[in-house]
Amino acid sequence: MRRRNIHLNTATAAKLLGISQSTLKRWIKELDLDMNRNELGHYDICDEDITMLKQIKKQIQNGTFLHNVTISRNKNRKGKTAILPKETTTVDTFLQRIDELEKKVNEKADNVVSYQLLTHRKEIEDLESEIKRLHLKVEFLERKLAESSSKENSEIQVNSFKINRKRSLLSMLFHF
Repeated sequence: MRRRNIHLNTATAAKLLGISQSTLKRWIKELDLDMNRNELGHYDICDEDITMLKQIKKQIQNGTFLHNVTISRNKNRKGKTAILPKETTTVDTFLQRIDELEKKVNEKADNVVSYQLLTHRKEIEDLESEIKRLHLKVEFLERKLAESSSKENSEIQVNSFKINRKRSLLSMLFHF
C-alpha cells in the first residue's frame, strides 16, 4: 500500500509541529530549506518536509542553536544538473571568502563584548571598594561625632551644676 503524500500550508504545518507560523518561516529562511511553493507563492509542505522540520525542532529543543542545526536532506531536488562555468566557481570563492570574513567579524564582536564586560566588571569592583571605604569613613566620623557630643553634654551638665550650686548658696545667704 502506497503512502498518501499530504501537502500542508504554513499554518497547518506550524500547528502540527507546535510552533508559530513565523518560527516556521524563519527556519525555512535561516536554514535555506528547499520548500515547494504553490501558485500563490505560499509554502506547500509535504510529509518529508514535516519529518525534516520535526528533526529540526528536536535539535533546537535539545539546545542546538538554529545556525548549528544539521539537516539530513532526503529530498531529491527537482531540476536539471548543470555544469558550473568558471564564473560560478569564482562567485563561490567570493561567497566563501565573505562567509569567512563574516565569521571573523562575529569573533571580533564577541571579543569586544567580552572586553567590555571585563572592563565593566572591573569598574564595578572599583566602585564597590570605594563605597566600602566611604562607608568605613562615615562610621568613623559618626563615632567621633557621638563621642564629641557626649563630651559636650557632660561639660554642659557640669557647668549647669556649678551655676545652680552658686545660685543656691547665694539664695541661702540673701533671701530675695
